[in-house]
Amino acid sequence: MVGIDSYMNTYLDRRMKFLIQDYDLATRQDLGNFEARLKAVEDTTSEIDIFETEAEDRLGALEARLKNLKEAKK
Repeated sequence: MVGIDSYMNTYLDRRMKFLIQDYDLATRQDLGNFEARLKAVEDTTSEIDIFETEAEDRLGALEARLKNLKEAKK
């Protein structure tokens, strides 16, 4: 029976691996550093917010310059 138990364990491990991949399930290993990964994502989103604010300011300044140039051309 040892042979069949080993075979079944291998089969079930392989099937579970495929199920985890197919359904994109989280494993304990995935969740082990979840907080660190979440913190990294939060830091990145704050950097994106800063970039968006700066880009909007620069775009506003460029639009104002364009408006002034169009008025000066008239």
